[in-house]
Amino acid sequence: MRLNRSPIISNIIVAACALLFIFPFYWIITGAFKVQDVAVAIPPEWFPLEPTLENFETLFKNPVWRWTLNSFIVAGGEMVGVCLVASMAGYVLAKKSFPGRVIIFSMFVAAMALPKQVILVPLFTMLADFGWIDTYKGLILPAIGWPFGIFLMKQFAQTIPGELMEAAKIDGCSEIRMFYSIILPLLKPAMGALAIFTFINGWNDYFSQLIMTRSTPMMTLPLGVATLKGEYTTPYGVLMAGAAIASIPMITIFVLFQKAFTQGLTMGAVKG
Repeated sequence: MRLNRSPIISNIIVAACALLFIFPFYWIITGAFKVQDVAVAIPPEWFPLEPTLENFETLFKNPVWRWTLNSFIVAGGEMVGVCLVASMAGYVLAKKSFPGRVIIFSMFVAAMALPKQVILVPLFTMLADFGWIDTYKGLILPAIGWPFGIFLMKQFAQTIPGELMEAAKIDGCSEIRMFYSIILPLLKPAMGALAIFTFINGWNDYFSQLIMTRSTPMMTLPLGVATLKGEYTTPYGVLMAGAAIASIPMITIFVLFQKAFTQGLTMGAVKG
């Protein structure tokens, strides 16, 4: 009886945790179809009895499509840049021997504990000198050298068998071709996870985007939706409609990369 009860209890706990994490998303979706009076009513209306599209109509009176495009450009650019740079840096730190390798890696680890707000002033000054404020370059390039991405790829690259690289060198494979033909395919599981982390981080990076943007057309979707909050009133329905739209790309990215996220390393190494 104890053996039979254990899976049932585990399933109940998992189901309860799933409902707990899904509930905020459910509240955002239902709140997007409620009028202002219903959205702030107490006790709350758990399901909109009279759903309306008024919040979406109000939302799309603003340049939402431009904000969405900006978010895709910024988050997508960061995702591609971080995955490429982190994979190369992680491979070099894991598989190449050179003076100062341990010190450089220690600096990356220490940078992971450094709050973003600490480097904000010098970063803003440097980007202003370059003329990159309120540009895509100013929003994307500072995030490409993400210390966590380099740390993740370095730890993953350490598990790659050295015999594969030695065999490639014996066959006359150049360093660049070995990286792109052998190392990079083996790093796909880690790159899938890093792509998810980077895209979500870039999509939700409200603080940096707030500092680096000046004009309404350059705002990202989370930043643009936040500006809809009034000085004396808060249109909760409109904000929830914007949050619902902003959550769709993140869910899509996770679905697209979840297979690479769960693949094992050796599975990719033995494919013929």
